Amino acid sequence: MIDAIIHYFIWFSPYLSGFFWASLIALEVSFLAIVISWFIGLAATIAKGAKSRWLRWPADFYIWFIRGTPSLIQIFIIYFGIPHVTGIPLSPFVAGVTALALSSGAYVAEVFRSGFSAIPKGQTESALAVGMSQVLMMRRIILPQVVRIVVPAMTNEAINTLKNTSLLSTITIIEVTMFAQLSLAATFRPFDFLIAAAIIYLIMNTILSQFAAWYERRYSLDL
Repeated sequence: MIDAIIHYFIWFSPYLSGFFWASLIALEVSFLAIVISWFIGLAATIAKGAKSRWLRWPADFYIWFIRGTPSLIQIFIIYFGIPHVTGIPLSPFVAGVTALALSSGAYVAEVFRSGFSAIPKGQTESALAVGMSQVLMMRRIILPQVVRIVVPAMTNEAINTLKNTSLLSTITIIEVTMFAQLSLAATFRPFDFLIAAAIIYLIMNTILSQFAAWYERRYSLDL
């Protein structure tokens, strides 16, 4: 039994470095997409709450379109459709980050909206009454509370974004899923590499979940 395990590890070990670099690419794409999606989501939330319909309508359409279409179609639109219309080519990496950020941003917007709705209106009125500007009130009073409220939902969306990097194999980004596909095509051993990919995603998402849980505990102690 031990000899079989050692033999298997020796056979599989040449692929470990490939999975390592593929994991780094997945993490890099995820990190950029998640951070950008926060800004997109916050902007869409503010636009939806604006008095001007010229701000509300584009935000409503964006959220409606993203939530109603598959992420894979959105990736294809960004990678194949936009260059065809504009004539400006996009690298797979740029297209992947852009597509995942836009896809996640619509859901982040809804998360922010629920967070803002949970803040009592009295706090806003009190801040304005003592002479705070809208920007100062948002930065010092509203946003810190909203962040604490939305951490669980934002963590779930971040995990979804990380898992959705697997879709980028369709536009030739060599992340975890793409590397697993290339390896199994060369060895005709799909079970080994698909299980390895699943374990890698599981490890990355578990670390992300544990970090979010630590963040929640830290700020719950501060309250």
